Amino acid sequence: MHHVQQLINGQFVDSDTSEWIDITDPATQEVIAKVPQTTDDEINQAVIAAQTAFQTWRKTPITTRARIFLKYQALIREHMDELAEILTAEQGKTIADARGDVFRGLEVVEHAAGIANLQIGDFVENVASGVDTYSIWQPLGVCAGITPFNFPAMIPLWMFPMAIATGNTFILKPSEQDPMVTMRLVELAIEAGVPEGVLNVVHGGKATVDAICDHPDIKAVSFVGSTAVGKHVYERASQSGKRAQCMMGAKNHGVILPDANKEQTLNQLAGAAFGAAGQRCMALSVVVLVGTAGEWIDDIKAKAEKLVVSAGKHDKDLGPLISPAAKARVEHLIGAGVEEGASLILDGRGITVEGFEKGNFVGPTIFDNVTTDMQIYQQEIFGPVLCVMRAADLDEAIEILNANPHGNGTAIFTQSGAAAHKFQQDVQVGQVGINLPIPVPLPMFSFSGSRASKLGDLGPYGKQAVQFYTQTKTVTARWFDDEASRGVNTTISI
Repeated sequence: MHHVQQLINGQFVDSDTSEWIDITDPATQEVIAKVPQTTDDEINQAVIAAQTAFQTWRKTPITTRARIFLKYQALIREHMDELAEILTAEQGKTIADARGDVFRGLEVVEHAAGIANLQIGDFVENVASGVDTYSIWQPLGVCAGITPFNFPAMIPLWMFPMAIATGNTFILKPSEQDPMVTMRLVELAIEAGVPEGVLNVVHGGKATVDAICDHPDIKAVSFVGSTAVGKHVYERASQSGKRAQCMMGAKNHGVILPDANKEQTLNQLAGAAFGAAGQRCMALSVVVLVGTAGEWIDDIKAKAEKLVVSAGKHDKDLGPLISPAAKARVEHLIGAGVEEGASLILDGRGITVEGFEKGNFVGPTIFDNVTTDMQIYQQEIFGPVLCVMRAADLDEAIEILNANPHGNGTAIFTQSGAAAHKFQQDVQVGQVGINLPIPVPLPMFSFSGSRASKLGDLGPYGKQAVQFYTQTKTVTARWFDDEASRGVNTTISI
């Protein structure tokens, strides 16, 4: 049985723990590896290694740091197929989706390779007579990241490349449910030239999360995951004096106007609602049909019925959910939707896949006539379940969206530029798609979820990540010659 190792001070080492967590194939329930609950002593060793490495890494030329990430992106490209296969085996998503997971993280690595252009400060000459003022963006020190199960390649790559490129050292805690692809990415980072102690990896559940939040020598924590854990991390890390950014739960709405291109809209809606078995924080889990677009409900159902559910390695449309507990939760919420009066027009419960009878499969599920007081609307289901609502006009649709507490992402489908402009201006959501269902920005921007979907002012990757992982130091300087100053000045110079 494979035992997942830790990375401490440049060495991949076995844990001394007595507590091991099973990693299972979601399509078969077969235990494929075990991951340790890292001990407190091992976490301290990782932090000490990161502290020590920071003293030299922070002074490493920025071009040297950039070249490491140039090599790293090449290594990820070279090993793309291998990484996707590892990811599918432990997480369950299709091979195509696994490749997309890796690729979206790769884009951030490529952006990190341009750090010399991203970490430039400001300079103003002669702010007063003979006085210059300039700002420099310096690294914080030891930073940490806590990542979720649903994107075990992309989200770690959102975090440690930007943190390390800006001159910090890093402690990464991947999801204990699927850490193996993350560890392979870490191996490639070491191969690319990341020095000893600059990147460290620890494992485990709540005990490791709390240790990261509490450790006095960790300066910042980045988190992506559920709302309950995100709130816990933000409060605990902030109370310990750390910077914290937490990207959390969502309830993303798509608004369909009657003038939208029907075929394109239906295809995009089915992919965004049911792709990755709905296990995306940017999944389009609610659709608001406006006016006569309400007549499209049978067409939406027909698209969903054509999707094929199978083991991820078969590379069909949907793979399994991550665990039996996740499947049970999704099926419980489907049952609650029926009990509360929503119209279940497509039921994905009870699905079996030949040869994978123990898999955590739930098929595409659609509820019509959903109202805002139902559990299926109020909770993030995190499964392939689409809630359909109706609105008389665009104003009513926007009211529905803005009344929802979450603000991760939204989308509108229309051929009207005026309607799209009104929507992007009036909707209170951080990321807006226009005829594009999952509006996750490329790394030259930043992930910008809002309201209950986010805690902290700055988002992961992109411009905001450079700000999050650095502190601004402002220097005001005057160099005297022999005649530059005469006498004592006890007032503020104007």
